[in-house]
Amino acid sequence: MKNHNFTLIQPQFIWGFFLPITSPRKSRMYKTSKLVLENGTVFTGTSFGFEGETIGEVCFNTGMTGYQEILTDPSYCGQLITMTYPHIGNYGVNPKDVESNKIQAAGFIVREENVVPSNFRSTQSLGDFLRDQKIVGIQEIDTRMLTRMIRNEGAMNGIISTIDLDDNSLLKKVKAAPSMDGMDLAKMVTCKESYVWGKEDRRQGAGVRSKEHEYQKITNPLPFTPNPYKVAAIDYGIKHNILRLLETHGCEVTVFPATATASEILKINPDGIFLSNGPGDPSAVTYGIKTVQKLLGKKPIFGICLGHQILALALGASTYKLKFGHRGCNHPVTNLKTGKVEITSQNHGFAVDPDTLPENVEITHTSLNDQTLEGLTCTDIPAFSVQYHPESSPGPHDSRYLFEIFIRLMEPQRHKDTMESKII
Repeated sequence: MKNHNFTLIQPQFIWGFFLPITSPRKSRMYKTSKLVLENGTVFTGTSFGFEGETIGEVCFNTGMTGYQEILTDPSYCGQLITMTYPHIGNYGVNPKDVESNKIQAAGFIVREENVVPSNFRSTQSLGDFLRDQKIVGIQEIDTRMLTRMIRNEGAMNGIISTIDLDDNSLLKKVKAAPSMDGMDLAKMVTCKESYVWGKEDRRQGAGVRSKEHEYQKITNPLPFTPNPYKVAAIDYGIKHNILRLLETHGCEVTVFPATATASEILKINPDGIFLSNGPGDPSAVTYGIKTVQKLLGKKPIFGICLGHQILALALGASTYKLKFGHRGCNHPVTNLKTGKVEITSQNHGFAVDPDTLPENVEITHTSLNDQTLEGLTCTDIPAFSVQYHPESSPGPHDSRYLFEIFIRLMEPQRHKDTMESKII
């Protein structure tokens, strides 16, 4: 069993302008922590966040910022996130930048935490944020080596523990953990019942349109309208910024659980249907695939991430697991219609097989990194989707035009419904 023990020499003081200030790190006891991968590799570091034990699929994210949005993204349910950038927590956390009502990741892996965040919006340190929500992490390990291992050998399960430091015991536990293949996690992160976004204070005020428009800083935003588009959003693990952007584009959004039926969704007579992001294996979300099949052609559909994969499966295509996935805010994607390259935010471990697409589906976007399918559109019905996150917060914002395409698709539907109501 391979054991890698890395110990950083911490500075005794953080020097201010005149007086030395004792480092907060010295005032907290950091326990020895271990990360054991299912291939037998052992990393020894120190505790980060809550002290305990957690198991999940180890993945890596190449973003330099956005760790708070990453941790609270429901698409990371069941995963141990490794940040490739070495210094994490620089600007702390705040209650306004979360993407759901709690941390969704199973654990967090960093090279080194910043215990003294510096940002006027910060309300607590990242370490305290993890401790408050009982999320186990590890630091002071070689995250570069870990990332290279995942890239070379593929995604694998891992276990982080501060309470059991026996390598053989931890390896036995991680090998008994289920694989992400065939796992339906959408049921774990979806809402329990439908609700209208913005009608209630669902995230300490972020569910209501901000007077300062703090959350609506987008390119070429469409004006608010007194007669909003009615959108039914199926929640497979929806992020708050998706709901904010739909609202900003003049939409009233009713969010439905992942298990909602087509008849329940069509009952509100929406102008369009949004299929959200989410975690797990898309082929395991059989109920969602059946629902989308019944919705095809009846209303305009826009899907992202897991929603993109479910739309493809509903159209007759198939999906497969990527070797190590795409996770980060710096992934280049080519728009095949315009020839432009968009820098995108991505978070997925599965992809759509382009060779299985039916004749009525065209590929619209591909990855410049590995040429995987990143977007599709139907030629005979109003339905399209992308694999990445056009709503990405904190960024990039290259692909937010896709929300405007969705709005334009809904306009004919609204006109059609108006004409039918007049005839009736």
